[in-house]
Amino acid sequence: MTVSVKICGLSEPQSLHAAVTGGARYVGFVFYPASPRYVSPAMAAELARLVPTGVRTVGLFVDPDDDFLEHVVSQVPFDLIQLHGKETPRRIAEVKAAFSIPVMKAIKVGGPEDLAHALEVAEVADRLLFDAKPPAKVTALPGGNGIAFDWSLLAGRRWPRPWMLSGGLKADNVADAVATTGAEALDVSSGVEDRPGHKDPALVRAFLDTVAGL
Repeated sequence: MTVSVKICGLSEPQSLHAAVTGGARYVGFVFYPASPRYVSPAMAAELARLVPTGVRTVGLFVDPDDDFLEHVVSQVPFDLIQLHGKETPRRIAEVKAAFSIPVMKAIKVGGPEDLAHALEVAEVADRLLFDAKPPAKVTALPGGNGIAFDWSLLAGRRWPRPWMLSGGLKADNVADAVATTGAEALDVSSGVEDRPGHKDPALVRAFLDTVAGL
């Protein structure tokens, strides 16, 4: 099985180079100012110019309004918009209609009850991303927290849209994650960092090498 990888939260040329030369199929830029992975639209535009043909660019947003989306999209070319906040199916449809860019919606999973929402979202989103729901009463970012959820919740499940697995993935657990969930696409961020917000090219390559060997 060929498993594709998205390296998310890239903010400098060195880690971007490690991602695209290592075999990443997607590269993600975070436009959420509270995140240590935030990158300005101007910097993201510079990085996007380094992305080779065949690698898809993804912009991650958290409950953005149209003005902010327009501000970013007008500067950075995207193949996919990732919505990682509390966006409703109606809002997903509005974003797709306004910007004519495919949308991937994050589903935050803490238990089986959260998966029911995925079917509703799948009616309008082009892709799904299953990420871990932060524990209650814990201050956390919308994503990139290095937290895994119970992967067995996805075991044997089929979805009407392509999907990615995220949350707590690292080189030393990704094989188990894929074996348990059957994921054909993975999204990693904090699992390839040596400190919050800083991608380590060596960790990026190690993750991609491990996935390539599955």
